[in-house]
Amino acid sequence: MAGPQSEGSIRMATAQLNVDDSKYTLPVVKASAGPDGIVVSKLRNDGWVTLDPGFLTTAQCESKITYIDGQHSILRYRGYPIEQLCDQSDFLEVAWLLRHGELPSREQYDQFVSAINHRTMVGEDFRTFMGSFPRTAHPMSVLASAINALATFYPDTTDINDSDQLDEAAIIIMAKVRTIVSYIFRRRRDEPMLYPDYARGYVDDFLRMCFAVPYEPFESDPLYVHALGRLLIIHADHEQNCSTSVVRIAGSAHANLYSAVAAGVNALSGPLHGGANEAVLRQLKAIRDSGKTVREFVEEAKTEGHRISGLGHRVYKSYDPRAAIAKTYLEKIMEREDTSKLPADERALFDVATELEDIALTDDYFVSRHLYPNVDFYTGLIYRAIGFDPAMFTTLFALGRIPGWIAQYREMLADPNTKIGRPRQVYTGETLRDYVPLDER
Repeated sequence: MAGPQSEGSIRMATAQLNVDDSKYTLPVVKASAGPDGIVVSKLRNDGWVTLDPGFLTTAQCESKITYIDGQHSILRYRGYPIEQLCDQSDFLEVAWLLRHGELPSREQYDQFVSAINHRTMVGEDFRTFMGSFPRTAHPMSVLASAINALATFYPDTTDINDSDQLDEAAIIIMAKVRTIVSYIFRRRRDEPMLYPDYARGYVDDFLRMCFAVPYEPFESDPLYVHALGRLLIIHADHEQNCSTSVVRIAGSAHANLYSAVAAGVNALSGPLHGGANEAVLRQLKAIRDSGKTVREFVEEAKTEGHRISGLGHRVYKSYDPRAAIAKTYLEKIMEREDTSKLPADERALFDVATELEDIALTDDYFVSRHLYPNVDFYTGLIYRAIGFDPAMFTTLFALGRIPGWIAQYREMLADPNTKIGRPRQVYTGETLRDYVPLDER
């Protein structure tokens, strides 16, 4: 139970916790939106810990960066609805917003873009380092290693107590991860790595570095540029998810920004997190090749209790707002005449996805369980249409998430309440027992 407590003219909310005959008064942190927080950290002094597997109701921090209302399909960065940002902003402006809390002025924006553009090049030693990985290595493993390695190439940007070094490290990561991802992609295809072109936009030049042929003119498809730019925006932050929590935990130990972001990449690589879009595409292929209709496949999954990738979300219990935006761009891509040139088996994936989506939105089994198509349901199909192979999907997710990780890391460092992350446990193992010598067992 919670109630107000008077302290002079100040009314502070508190909560009462009763455990057997013990009573505890706990302070409450009022949220500007969403649920308030009951501060339980002092319970440890009284011999209690809270047990919350998966941290389903545990807030690790106060944050002003991202707000999610999963019941009403709301996602806002610094108060701005994701729909408005995708409609009117671009990825680098959103990156600035996440970090600084306000939209940039024209001068601030131009300086930020210029700073990133002029740091996109990686040195020859770093290119040699990138070339040392096997071509068959998983892109996320290479990406995490490369970001960690940046700290060794730029050691004068690793002091977390120096704000100028932190600013420079953030720009280096934003600039060079785009180049690194393009290098990973080209090595997988045994193609030469391309240098950045400062005159192009962030997304436009990324697509050129991925798909251009050396010494031949290349013009990025404007629809692909815009679509990928929107996907980067909708992935830019998502509150205290698994990988962001890992970034904050690593940062709480004062690991440098490169190490913390690399830790986030490793967490994101998991198939239950960033790797989910790759799993969606694999499942669509499985449905296509199963010899069953989509309806038959779904009914079988329902009967056997198998989860269908891309449906449902831990936070969103209504339609994922990011999915609505991604779906719009997938439809635009598929409406174009040139998509008819796709191989029949590729085109069939889009047809399977369309039918599966229709079933999920109308079948009471899914609707009653709030299993709506999530963002991963659509993004893999868009990446595939642009030309990326499935193993690259999560690196594109990571490219978008970089601004959020940086903003969360910086907010964590500036928070006076931050302590090194050290979760507790409820021990349920053996109590004290004596060692038995080997020859007596």
